[in-house]
Formats: sequence, structure tokens, C-alpha cells
Amino acid sequence: MFARIVSIIFPIFAIVALGYLYGRYKRPDMRFANQLNMDVFVPALVFSAMASKSFDLHAYGMLAVGAVVIVLGSGLLAYPVARWLRIDPKVFVPPMMFTNSGNMGLPLAVLAFGEQALPAAVMLFMAENTLHYALGTWALDKQAKVTRLWREPVIFAAIVGLLFSVLQMEVWPPLLYAIKMTGDISIPLLLFSLGVRLTQSDFSDIRLGVIGGVVCAVSGLLLAWPLTYLLPLSPEHKAMLIVFGSLPPAVLNYVFSEKYQVEPHRVASLVMVGNLMSLVFIPLALFLVLKQ
Repeated sequence: MFARIVSIIFPIFAIVALGYLYGRYKRPDMRFANQLNMDVFVPALVFSAMASKSFDLHAYGMLAVGAVVIVLGSGLLAYPVARWLRIDPKVFVPPMMFTNSGNMGLPLAVLAFGEQALPAAVMLFMAENTLHYALGTWALDKQAKVTRLWREPVIFAAIVGLLFSVLQMEVWPPLLYAIKMTGDISIPLLLFSLGVRLTQSDFSDIRLGVIGGVVCAVSGLLLAWPLTYLLPLSPEHKAMLIVFGSLPPAVLNYVFSEKYQVEPHRVASLVMVGNLMSLVFIPLALFLVLKQ
């Protein structure tokens, strides 16, 4: 069991570590690469997964419901903790809600459950990511225009992919393969970029980061566990929902906090320490689901 867990998480953290080391010594400007990833590669991954013959919207609907409950429930559980810590909820609550379902969630699902798990992982990612762009931006800035959400390339790709799936339209196989190849670039680049981004974070508030790392994972797992009994999910989807609940705060939280000037240095600590603590919680989640 130990060897299997190590074989699952090692490639993920090895690429993150490579990005971190490269970022420390070369100080690369990843803005263009990140923009290219979010504008082209990730949308290609999302579309190819949702428009493929293996994608059945009805099969993943309950999984999306579970993801939404975990995201919203984590926010409800984190809010009193923020009040207890006397921290602005805008700083503490979003990182507890919105997790690394892209950077870590997608490769983790493939390594743990196989390539066939990618569509389900994409559904979890889309549920969390859509809430992050909609509810997350509104929570930081009440003037943010949520109505423009569909203009985000990832969201647009998901909408088009869902239309192809619902209408049972088949994409010309060579074209779908080309789109899939383009999308395959996204996962290693997401991990490498995460490593580089962590070099720009700091440990200025380690105590807050440790508390956040525990609250994020524990709240997610506490919500995911009963949902596996309440929702009609397959054994594989139950396992994926538990792993989803253990994921650390998303780097996008830091990007948003910087954009809306919501104490980005504290959010950076929450993100960095939380991702380091995932070395404990992700193996724990994998142990819980793989021993069954």
C-alpha cells in the first residue's frame, strides 16, 4: 500500500519540485506560459474530455453535486474559524473553499485511477473552477461582473464540450486527437507552474498557513465522507470525491487576492503552507480509498 501511494504522488510532487528549483535559480516569468495554458491547453483538455464518446453527463452529475457541496460546505465551516482567528473572511475563507482541483486534482486522478478517470476529474475541476470564477470573485469584489463568466476560455470550452455530449455530436476523430494532444500539455505545465509560483510565496505567517492547511483538508474530508453514502456514486467516484476533499488551496486564490488587493501576502502563506501540508493529507486520502 505504501509503495502504491508513493508511486501515485511521486510524479506529481517531483514535477512541482522541479518547477520550484527551476524557479528559485532562473526566476522565469511564467505569465505568458500560464496564460497560454489557461487560454489554450486547459480548454483543449476540458473539451476533449467532455466531447469524447466516453463522457456521459448523467454519469457525472452527482459527482458535480458532491463537489459543489464540498466547496460551499468548506466555506461555511471556515467562516467561524476566520472569526475566531480575527482574520478578514475574504482572506481565509476562499482558500479553504477553492482547491487545487486542476494543478493537482487532474494528474492525481489519472495516476491513482487511470486514464479513464480523466472525464470525472474534469467534471470535479469544472464544478470547483466555475464556482471560483463566479462566487470567488464576487466574494472579493461585489462589483465583479459574474455575467461575463462564459468568456473565460475554460468555461466556454466546457459549455461547447457539454453541447457536443448532450447532442451526441461526434467530433472528427483526427481533430479530436489533435485537440487531445494539445490538452495533454496542460497537466505537466500546471504542475511545473505551481512549483514556480510557490517560489513567489512566503512563510511570513506560518501559523496561519498551518491552520489553513489543516482546516482546508479536514473540512473537505469531513464533508466528502458522508457524501459518499448520501449520493448515488460508483465506487470509483466515491474514491475520487474523497481525494477531491483532501486537496490544498488553489494557487488561483493568490492570483485573485493580488488582483483585488485582499492581503495577498497572507493568502500566499495559506497557499504555500497548505500545498506543503498536502504531502500529509493526500496520502491519507489515498490510503482511505485504496485500502477498500
